[in-house]
Amino acid sequence: MAMAPEVASSTNPSTVEDDGQHVNAPGLQYFVFGLFFIFGGITSLNDVIIPKLKELFTLSFFEASLVQVWFFVAYAVVGIPGAKLIKKIGYMRGAAAGLVTMILGCLMFIPASQSAVFGVFLAAYFVLATGVVLVQIVANPLISLLGPAETTHSRLTFAQGFNSLGTTIFPYFGAILILGSLATVTAAELSGAELIAYQQAESQAIVNGYLGLAAAIAVVAGVVWLFRNRLKGERHEQTSFVEGVALLKRPRFGYGAACIFLYVGAEVAIGSFIVNYLMQADVLALPEQDAGKLISLYWGGALVGRFIGSGLLRVVSPGLLLATAATGAIALIAISTSTTGTVSGYSLLAVGLMNSIMFPTIFSLACEKLGPRAADGSGIINVAIAGGAVIPALYGLIADATSLATALILPAICYAIIAGFGIFARRPA
Repeated sequence: MAMAPEVASSTNPSTVEDDGQHVNAPGLQYFVFGLFFIFGGITSLNDVIIPKLKELFTLSFFEASLVQVWFFVAYAVVGIPGAKLIKKIGYMRGAAAGLVTMILGCLMFIPASQSAVFGVFLAAYFVLATGVVLVQIVANPLISLLGPAETTHSRLTFAQGFNSLGTTIFPYFGAILILGSLATVTAAELSGAELIAYQQAESQAIVNGYLGLAAAIAVVAGVVWLFRNRLKGERHEQTSFVEGVALLKRPRFGYGAACIFLYVGAEVAIGSFIVNYLMQADVLALPEQDAGKLISLYWGGALVGRFIGSGLLRVVSPGLLLATAATGAIALIAISTSTTGTVSGYSLLAVGLMNSIMFPTIFSLACEKLGPRAADGSGIINVAIAGGAVIPALYGLIADATSLATALILPAICYAIIAGFGIFARRPA
């Protein structure tokens, strides 16, 4: 789950000029890569958790989608205030604040499990996502500032590759830990005290996973705080809320922000229900844990595509490459819904490859020439990521009324609009 202000070349890749702004922080790009890895992995764990909570609380597809709703609505709530906070305290302190908030969200899974109340799990996801939003507001513009303008698209796509590395690794081990239960009963067969005890016991695997994450994030937060004064020459343009939102009046930025909303929504919708999709008898008919492990192929496609795309974007028009990838996603969805068995399952998993360059390319195309208003643009783009709350919920509603395959028409429409943006923004701003 990407900003491209105009910057000037420099012999030092960590010394950047952006409309007079100079950022000097040798080696900082490696730190940013780590942030991409962390928030990417945490976000993708939702895809493993959803089928687990769906069974524990006997939820419909729409009700299960509320995990993504509460997670991604944090982008809408926190995006702009978060950008203002980052502008006030700086990138490094902002990253530390985000990491600490993520730790708090992880710890909230303890009372969620003990209470065996679905709503408490949702609250934990909201707090966890709040921290992710703060970290992402820092990471996206910062990686764009650490190099020359002509390689912004490539550099941002390369950084997103580490995001995809997290989304590839976390679901695989999450599926083993969380979906590997040996329970011989289901929540639907129980009631009363027995049901509560079952929910508490089965959700303990979720708690253990997030406690481990909390410990790892605490180490990273400590390192970030030690280096909180390392970023030199940081400057932000102070603007009001109205001035920040006014960026949407720029056709390129407004269209791009809308496409971020649609892209994240489409990617998350497919990822959220792909386990259930692969478990269907006419697709791969897999047990839950085996289907969960295949989520890594979906996100792994994005990993491979982003590293390949970082090279292609140096020689191919970013807009045209974006349009091509979006068209490819539509074609793969069409193949999946019109076939059965192996072809149906793996063609949908391959959509991850098409997703690979979309977020960083849309982000950088939309945000060209923002200069010192980079934090404002990043905040608004992070609000647009709330598409991950809306599109999966709509997908769940359609799937409940029809089928998981029929509901895929929704992400296909999203990709069609994104293809249009690629053509629209094919020339530099």
